[in-house]
Amino acid sequence: MDIAHLGHVEMLTDRFDATLDFFTRVYGLTVSGRDATSAYLRAWDDYEFHTLKLTAAETTGVGHIGYRAASAEALDRRVAAIEASDFVAHGWVDGDQGHGPAFRFEDPFGHLFEIYWETEKYRHGEADRPALKNNASRFHATGACPRRLDHLNLLAQDVTEFRRFMETCLGSRVTELIQLDNGRLGGCWFTVNNKGYDLACTEEHGGGRGRLHHVTYAADQREDILRAADIFLENGVHIETGPHKHAIQNTFFLYVWEPAGNRVEIANAGARLILDPDWEPVVWTEADRKKGQAWGLKTIETFHTHGTPPVPGTGA
Repeated sequence: MDIAHLGHVEMLTDRFDATLDFFTRVYGLTVSGRDATSAYLRAWDDYEFHTLKLTAAETTGVGHIGYRAASAEALDRRVAAIEASDFVAHGWVDGDQGHGPAFRFEDPFGHLFEIYWETEKYRHGEADRPALKNNASRFHATGACPRRLDHLNLLAQDVTEFRRFMETCLGSRVTELIQLDNGRLGGCWFTVNNKGYDLACTEEHGGGRGRLHHVTYAADQREDILRAADIFLENGVHIETGPHKHAIQNTFFLYVWEPAGNRVEIANAGARLILDPDWEPVVWTEADRKKGQAWGLKTIETFHTHGTPPVPGTGA
């Protein structure tokens, strides 16, 4: 496996101050760096300098998705595979705060990706020195207080083509998928290591391009998600759906919209790992999905249509 893990996500917001306040005071991330247009944030046990780059923009959505390679040599192998493919390669950039040179490339639906190796590991100070040496920083009880970046979900018009992109460019494997009655893939869940998934792609129903469905951070236990629901309620955050349990991937979830409209999840994935070296993807049918989530909660309509940036004139 040439790719180690999902490293960071850049989220765009046209309400920068309100979004930053949500992610720090309410959601519970901390700021590790700033520049003219962006803030760099992390959860308390993320080992890297940042896992969320929040950028002021005229719109919402995702700016880019960063993956860390497993080594310098692995990065070279991935670059060679991307350059030999028919996917768009943008080439090398210097890298943001927190990591070194990155190779950028694009999926067929307008999402920008990068792979890097050199990274700046977070160095705690006295104020956030952890009691346990194997934690990246001190546990704190600010807001919902998730532990680490977990995954993101992107929207694409053709999930089968997106699957080819992920397998070709990142060497990802599919752990679960939705097979629709019309023959199309309704969604795929991808991993580059032994996590159940680090990226999901579901079918675009709103007519947009390059859109974000959601970004997710993980908490330690289900009770953290219930506590987060009360925190969001007290702070006037729009709770879209949950707390509940997904059938796909078994994730205990809660979805909210931050002030600019980007969907954010806090979740508990439990201890579910894919250790089977010849794992066959779990196939969910359209009939399976019509049963709703794990305990019967029906998927609400906005979950299929809302993405960022919004599509003008559609309400999606």
